[in-house]
Amino acid sequence: MAGLVNFEDEEEVRGYLENLHVEYSYQCYRERDPDGCQRLADYLEAVRKDFAAAARVLRGNCEAQGHSESCYKLGAYQAIGKGGLTPDLKAAYNSFLKSCEKGGKRSINACHNVGLLAHDGRVNDDKPDPVVARDYYTKACDGNFAPSCFNLSVIYLQGAPGVPKDMNLALQYSLKACELGHMWACANASRMYKIGDGIEKNDTKAEALKNRAKQLHKEQKEASSSLTFGE
Repeated sequence: MAGLVNFEDEEEVRGYLENLHVEYSYQCYRERDPDGCQRLADYLEAVRKDFAAAARVLRGNCEAQGHSESCYKLGAYQAIGKGGLTPDLKAAYNSFLKSCEKGGKRSINACHNVGLLAHDGRVNDDKPDPVVARDYYTKACDGNFAPSCFNLSVIYLQGAPGVPKDMNLALQYSLKACELGHMWACANASRMYKIGDGIEKNDTKAEALKNRAKQLHKEQKEASSSLTFGE
């Protein structure tokens, strides 16, 4: 296959990997290249399994350089206390927020995580903030992130302080999440059409969406059963 590096023995592999470490370190520390720092963090994490060193690089690249992907990964480390960091959801929230606002490779995921943490309330003295959650779920949904579209539909379906119940928006976001492959969104939209809860009843659409939910469930089960241990 084109592009693959062929190695004769393990010593060659070790040499190649060590050269990568030197190259990424040079890019990060000498050239001050934020993308190089991200590559270094990925190398430390994936190859050396040195999560503490990876966390240090991610923190520096996020806080000093504002690198979106590094901020996203730093947030993930902070959320669970990876790499020797103290678990800190508020710090994770701020890192995800930086990544979301910056834009980039993982910014949509970061926006969703901001929404989750605001919705959960643990970053705000156990006081959920559905308005902030709605705003950041919307950013992620606009980027076609299905779980955010589904969560938006639930907020509008139930209503919350500052976010009035709106069945039309609930249906709109359920349908979008369904189109993006979210099984439960298809099921919710089907139910809304079936009972006509705040929208016009439509048995044909309800049945089609129910079948879509069943198909997605079948595909998920087949995908799970085809996985091999270690993959």
